[in-house]
Amino acid sequence: METFKALGVDPFFTGRLAERNIRTPTEIQKQVIPFLAAGEPVIFRSATGTGKTFAYLLPLLQQLLAGEHAGGREPGGGFGEHAGKSGGLRMLICAPTYELCSQIKSEADFLLTGAAESAAGAAAELRRLPVPLKISLLIGSAAMNRQIETLRKEKPAVVVGNPGRVLALARLGKLKLGGLKILVLDEGDRLTADELRGETEELVKLLGPARSRDGCLMTACSATLSPKSRERLLGLFGGLSSAASPRIIETEEQEILRDRIEHWAIFSEGRRKIQSLRSLLAAVQPKKALIFSGRGGQPGIIVSRLQYHHISAAGLYGDMDKKKRKEAIDGFRSGKIAALVSSDLAARGLDIPGITHVIALDVPADEGPYIHRAGRTGRAGKRGIMITIGDAEEMRRLVRLEKKLGIVIHPRELYGGKIYNIREE
Repeated sequence: METFKALGVDPFFTGRLAERNIRTPTEIQKQVIPFLAAGEPVIFRSATGTGKTFAYLLPLLQQLLAGEHAGGREPGGGFGEHAGKSGGLRMLICAPTYELCSQIKSEADFLLTGAAESAAGAAAELRRLPVPLKISLLIGSAAMNRQIETLRKEKPAVVVGNPGRVLALARLGKLKLGGLKILVLDEGDRLTADELRGETEELVKLLGPARSRDGCLMTACSATLSPKSRERLLGLFGGLSSAASPRIIETEEQEILRDRIEHWAIFSEGRRKIQSLRSLLAAVQPKKALIFSGRGGQPGIIVSRLQYHHISAAGLYGDMDKKKRKEAIDGFRSGKIAALVSSDLAARGLDIPGITHVIALDVPADEGPYIHRAGRTGRAGKRGIMITIGDAEEMRRLVRLEKKLGIVIHPRELYGGKIYNIREE
């Protein structure tokens, strides 16, 4: 059985992972970590919940801490006393949403927690441990003046942010990109989709003149990767990475959808969907239910209706301010809120433990959004239920997705406050 140690992950990080009872790398981590550790660019796709964030954070943070680009690596691969002291921005991680950026920073902070205290220790067994890296979060919904002050004072080695805000700060000369050595595009398909493609391409072009002789190591990942998004990502890599072309690694994404998630379909006329949702929540009494509505403005209406009927619910959608979005996520994470109603904003990368049910009030036109939605449950080896409430046309669309994804969607019926199986021919 392959271990993190066998992949070259430093004992400091394996110790941090063990605190979460993470002892064995996932398949995507086994495939990606060695290439990134060797400085090879990678585009990789794997199902939600398979550890993509750690697949790139572990080798890339280790490179920074070991002074890979500053001559601080000691023989034997440990973290040297000069690790992390090269100064300036070294790694930029871009993601499309505030929630995902915050989550990535949280995971990086977790991996590095204890570094400062450990590095201060004098015992021989602590000498391999890293000095801390400073990480800053730069997202569009926060005050720019405060972010500028943070950059001035902290001079972070790692920045996590969305392309728009990173570009704005770079244009103002407040974010120096000249020493950048690593660029990560998390949810690369979304970052190269039409609505964000311009900003992402402009950012990569901005990095071009600042490249060192050895180039900038680049990686991108997502749970879905269409031919169009793959082509666009390859175009970005061609101008930035020192390698001729990145490695493309893809793992079987239907495994979790098939094995850990049970899929239900409940018919409802469009005008009765919110009522059907209320009946469903009353019947299943979920500990944590994440509810999706792709229609503009609908999440707020749904939340109001649920709250009117004394259901603990909150909303999460694009036009909310940062404070309210954070309050909604924190309440849902802590269990104070049982139902979080969202647009597809939250389907991308949001990792909240203990989501027992995902409920969709519409059916997407293709499989990508369905995969991202369903992937919010059935994580970390647990099981979950994905429920779609749809009208006749949506049920026909759902059948097509069922065949395309190779999953089984079981029809259910709500009646008298209970859920009944419908006999499947």
